[in-house]
Amino acid sequence: MIASPCIDVCKMDEASGLCQGCFRTLAEIGAWGAAGDGERLMILAAVARRRTDAGREPEHDTRA
Repeated sequence: MIASPCIDVCKMDEASGLCQGCFRTLAEIGAWGAAGDGERLMILAAVARRRTDAGREPEHDTRA
């Protein structure tokens, strides 16, 4: 199973429509639970591109 990119910073940016913590859209967040590994990998690839475009380094999971 592929872990969620959620880092418990759940705040949507109104301008971009992305979560400021995990860089996913609301649709991607909503679909994650039912998504298979292939779809999750596509979402993670999109997240990586968005983070790079924003000049942000990968976040480490801050959840205990």
